[in-house]
Amino acid sequence: MSVPSHASYAKYRPLRELPALALIDAARAGEPVAIEQLLVEARLTLERYAQRSCLVSDVEDAVQESLLILSRYLASLRHAQAWSRWLFRIVRRQCHRLARAALRNDLWDDETAERFVAARTEYELRLDIVAALESLPGSYRDVVVLRDLEGLTIGEMSERLGLSAASVKGRLRRARELTREYLLAQ
Repeated sequence: MSVPSHASYAKYRPLRELPALALIDAARAGEPVAIEQLLVEARLTLERYAQRSCLVSDVEDAVQESLLILSRYLASLRHAQAWSRWLFRIVRRQCHRLARAALRNDLWDDETAERFVAARTEYELRLDIVAALESLPGSYRDVVVLRDLEGLTIGEMSERLGLSAASVKGRLRRARELTREYLLAQ
């Protein structure tokens, strides 16, 4: 199944609210017209969400990959009411996957870091870091603040947040990746 092109979007109304449950159920049942309309409506929602979720990663790539996943696994969606949560989870994962791929290219080597720091005053660096921290989702911002500003250990953070140590470490690693990604985009 191919993902509808931009030209075919014109015949559909823009998504103002979540698609009707009947449309989702029809698409889950394999009706081609319902699948196409659902993907077109999902694309608009995915684009808006990806623009906020993907920092450096290409929004269009995340949206295209998400649409392909949606089309392949739509029948596996158990309940139509879970549509929006499923939709956002897929695009968020694609944004994260693309960000990880970009970061593996070692864009943040020592030379790049030194040039970044040398090109800014201390005040500008502080503003950049504050902006990067503000761009983080709350759960990621919390772990960075607890670890790097309050100096808590992983165990103390785990206890305070009510999470396992592994979850805290994962969030901290991801928060630092997102911060690095934000700063590279400057």
